[in-house]
Amino acid sequence: MNVILYTMRFRQAILVLTAVVFATADLVHKAVVPAELHHARTPFVGLVMGGLVAALVVIVPRLPSNAAAIGAGIVCGGALGNLVSLFAWSQGVPDPLMIAGETHALAFNLADVFALVGDVLLLSAAVLHGVRHRGTLREPIELSAKAKAELSP
Repeated sequence: MNVILYTMRFRQAILVLTAVVFATADLVHKAVVPAELHHARTPFVGLVMGGLVAALVVIVPRLPSNAAAIGAGIVCGGALGNLVSLFAWSQGVPDPLMIAGETHALAFNLADVFALVGDVLLLSAAVLHGVRHRGTLREPIELSAKAKAELSP
């Protein structure tokens, strides 16, 4: 049990450290590179981003995969970068990166890129873990005597 708890805490530390590094990189980029475009976020979206970060920090370390923890950390870094930007810039979240076509343009920031890349890594690690351990995923879970007592009428 202690080994499992230790490794969960280790993966949680990996996740949090990764999030801080990526959020910092995003915020420094936004502060240094001027942005002509900004996008507004409502307080509700800020609340959802905060809830997402908290859920990932609690849930993902339970999956025995360091790659999943790093992916979740990158996602959290992107979310935290945009969450801090929501309060730091009065015009809205800055979008210093732009891909422009003849008639349309796509404006975004590093936090958006981090969220996308982190999602791909997190989901890939979760699927890979499921494929590697598909035999054990089907095993029934033994309930403790206390849980059985609570479930019985």
